[in-house]
Order: sequence, then structure tokens, then C-alpha cells
Amino acid sequence: MKKSTSGICHDASSASYNRTKNFEAFSTIEACLESGGRLPKTKSTYQQAEKEAVSEGRAFTSEYERADWPHWIDDDSDCQNTRHEMLISTSSIPVEFKTEKGCQVVNGEWYDPYSGSTFTDSTELDLDHIVPLKFAHGHGGDKWFRDKRQTFANDPQNLLPVKASLNRHKGAKGLDEWLPPNRAYRCEYIKRFMGVIDKYGLLLIPSEKRVINRMQKACIGN
Repeated sequence: MKKSTSGICHDASSASYNRTKNFEAFSTIEACLESGGRLPKTKSTYQQAEKEAVSEGRAFTSEYERADWPHWIDDDSDCQNTRHEMLISTSSIPVEFKTEKGCQVVNGEWYDPYSGSTFTDSTELDLDHIVPLKFAHGHGGDKWFRDKRQTFANDPQNLLPVKASLNRHKGAKGLDEWLPPNRAYRCEYIKRFMGVIDKYGLLLIPSEKRVINRMQKACIGN
């Protein structure tokens, strides 16, 4: 049993149990309540948990579902979805398609700034969200309507073809947890990441801001 700093008693079945990092431990709910704690209010569990997160300087969000962020759409109905349009626009040579219809790109030439390598086979590349969808969800995007999530998920400013294994290693990490192995690209990556953060008004917690501020100062120094 955990009593959070705001006095809420969470048992292991509570959605806030694992997220509560600063707490006083009790063996039973009764002991927690007797110490002055209180149960979460059913109608405001989300709001209370969010308030706790702000006071404790950590991120809080409702459950992330990737399906709620429509991506790789064919917005202009030309049979090329976002992924393939990005592959076409970023290739340094004319691309080759899987069929004469010209919907799916199979070959081209792409420079991946994360690894510093060049690729010609599109299957070796993932289209990375510079600011990951799950990261955006946890920093304010959970309150967006579906159309804004779709715009974010397909925004070319937030997309980059990169080596698939690096994209998957990055996952949903922010700047304080992951930077490209190619050191020469790191300052540009930080700049692009923060450009998307600012464009969409996403909110960073204090610990993230401190780390990023140090990174930005180091980049200015270079």
C-alpha cells in the first residue's frame, strides 16, 4: 500500500500504484487511512493522479494506444501513403517502385543521419517520429483530438527515414534518454526534436528541461 505525497492511498490494483514513486508504505489500506490518508475519488482519479504527477515533477498520461494516432495515411488519395511519400522526397536519386502503379517504394538512396550510413533498400529503413508518438501522448498529446494526433503523426517535420534497428532501439525515449549514435548529428537532432515540441506545445517536466538546457548550451558552445 502506498500513500502518495498528496495523501492518496493506492493499493496494487490502482492505476496510479506503479506511477507513485514518492510515497509512505503501509501494510494495509486501513493503516494508510488511519495515518490520515484518503481513497482516490472515483470521478476524479485521472485529475488527482495528474495533479500528483505535476507536484512530483514527473510525467503522467492516460493509457497510450497507437491506434489513436493514425499514421501512414494517404491524404491525397494517390495510393502513396506518408511513408512512401517521405521515401520519395528524401531519396537522393529517383526511386524504384514495387509495381508500375507506383504506390510502394522499394529502392532509392537515403542517408541516415542517426547512423551516418547510406541505404538503397527501403525495407532496411523505418520512418522515425523524431518526437515519438508515445512520448507526445505522455507530454500533453493525450488531451488532443484525433485529427490533431493524425496531423502530428504524419507531419514531415517530425519524420525521418533511418536504419530500422536504431529506430526500434530508440523506442519512445526523449532527449534525456536517447541520442543518435552519430555524434555529428546530435545537435541537429536536438534542434529538430525541440522544434516539434515547440510547434505542438508539448510540455516537458522539470528534470527533462534541465537536461535539455545543458545539451542546448553545449551545442551552442560547439
